[in-house]
Amino acid sequence: MVLEEKLKEACRKEIEEMGNVFKNIKILNTKGAEIFNLSLSYFYDAKYFFEKGDFISSFEAIIISWAYIDVGLHLEFFEIPQELKKYFTLNGI
Repeated sequence: MVLEEKLKEACRKEIEEMGNVFKNIKILNTKGAEIFNLSLSYFYDAKYFFEKGDFISSFEAIIISWAYIDVGLHLEFFEIPQELKKYFTLNGI
């Protein structure tokens, strides 16, 4: 049961942080919009699975959502505020 609670808390934290990213992201072009929509779909999936108590699927979905945004940032499809860059692999940029 302890492991499940840790996974639940990790999912909750990642969903919350990703929600903040979505509130602050600026889409710069058409390709960015496509990748944003893919990421947003996984974000909604993560929330759905979380509500159903399927924390493994929720965690998988939120990580995929993060990955899409990370790629979009590297390809300069998005902009995010400097304080959010620490969550992504471009934090030195």
